[in-house]
Amino acid sequence: MPSFSDDEVRAAALAKVRQLREAYGGRVPRAALMEGVTLNGERIPLWNHQKGIFKPRVLGPNGAALSIQTSIASPYDDVHDTDEGRIHYKYRGSDPNHPDNVALRHAWERRLPLIYLVAVDPGYYDIIAPIFISEDAPGALEFTLQADQSAWLTHNDNEVMTAARREYATRAVLQRLHQQQFRRMVLSAYREQCAICRLRRVELLDAAHILADRHPKGEPIVTNGLGLCKIHHSAYDVDIIGIDPDAGVHVREDVLQEVDGPMLKHGLQEVAGTRLILPRKPELRPNRDFLAERFDRFRAA
Repeated sequence: MPSFSDDEVRAAALAKVRQLREAYGGRVPRAALMEGVTLNGERIPLWNHQKGIFKPRVLGPNGAALSIQTSIASPYDDVHDTDEGRIHYKYRGSDPNHPDNVALRHAWERRLPLIYLVAVDPGYYDIIAPIFISEDAPGALEFTLQADQSAWLTHNDNEVMTAARREYATRAVLQRLHQQQFRRMVLSAYREQCAICRLRRVELLDAAHILADRHPKGEPIVTNGLGLCKIHHSAYDVDIIGIDPDAGVHVREDVLQEVDGPMLKHGLQEVAGTRLILPRKPELRPNRDFLAERFDRFRAA
């Protein structure tokens, strides 16, 4: 097996995931991640989708971990501390000296950047990279992670400025992850379909807020969300579509009078007078008070 330095492997891996994020945004398909990177004709994997902590074999027995992941089955067991701008990532098992935990500890000791893959839908991942380990806590069986914009931290870097930059970057990442968590919960409640048109293409579905997240009651909870396709989400956001407290769908009168192509006719005008397809569990259905407040805005428009 060819020998590669850690710097070579890590630089190639970080460049690859940066390309993937530019190509796919926050929904990178598993197949694209499985391609790995190629160095001197040797394919090097970026991850093992069955393991939380991954180190390529080419880095040797004393090598540092390259990537970590959080699965769709338990995507938020890891604690996301938005106030402090930190992510607490659990050890593998309860043995601090498990080889996977040791490999991750090597990354901390050597101050090496990692790739963090967070499942957002089955088979799709958001990529957080670079991310660094800022603390190892064997007593709590966890590492503390922080995101950054810089792939490597040198000994000449200003530690205070680095800490401030990472706290800011991590808060931005956590805000994105919390929105993805909201989306996942809402789409699960709505059985992965648009509540208005029944579209089931998950990549074209959103979680729409009833009351905006900037509203005092606009929490990212299922009862403040609607599973909608991108067209109906956009129409709801700009008050072309309104939804009353009884889950009835309304379309603004001037839009009903327009003459245009099939999208306007079938996508908007024909949904007027229909009712939402609601979650089966009553406790997951939209809050009537929230719908009423939002519907008042629609009627005013």
